[in-house]
Amino acid sequence: MALVSLTMPVLAPEVRARLYARATQLAAFTIGYNVLEGLVSVYFGLADDTVALFGFGLDSFVEVISGIGIWHLMRRLRASPDGEGADDFEKTALRVTGAAFYLLTGGLILTAAWNLAAGRAPETTLWGVVVAGVSIVTMWLLIRLKMSVGRALGSAAIVADAACTRACLALSFVLLASSLGYEATGIRHIDTLGALVIAALAWREGREAFTKARTGTCSCADC
Repeated sequence: MALVSLTMPVLAPEVRARLYARATQLAAFTIGYNVLEGLVSVYFGLADDTVALFGFGLDSFVEVISGIGIWHLMRRLRASPDGEGADDFEKTALRVTGAAFYLLTGGLILTAAWNLAAGRAPETTLWGVVVAGVSIVTMWLLIRLKMSVGRALGSAAIVADAACTRACLALSFVLLASSLGYEATGIRHIDTLGALVIAALAWREGREAFTKARTGTCSCADC
């Protein structure tokens, strides 16, 4: 989808600087949160043998790579607000992100197939419920804050980044649904199905990352 069209408002230099500083802080927070979320999810995904939570954690680590590119973009926009397109560093980050999402997709599909063949089931998916709940609240707040800053600055890149955060929100709801479903029914295939849905979303994110790297835009299919 095309880059969001916004009119850049006339702002005092100190107000504009403060807003770009806030955008940079939000990008840095997103990176830090995804690192923590990834560590917790991978640890408990392995400990409880839940492939959906494990895959969710790996996805968080891939989001860190994308987040570094966004953080770089925010710092660059502070110096040159007109440079909304992606530079070489951001394009490289997008390509690495896209490749990592494709690898994650393949790994999750193979793991899910192995789990189905072996008849493996999670010990519990309670931690999946906890992680998903925290992630939903955090992503929702980040979307609102990023949209607020992006609209105040008239920055299509920041608004598009906020819209792309919805992909993380969607993943969180998938994890929550599969984790609650397993806890409520004990049907082992629900966790595996959740992992396959996460794999499909990861494939879409990978495709979008390569598209953005090729076009040099900050657009997102979720905009």
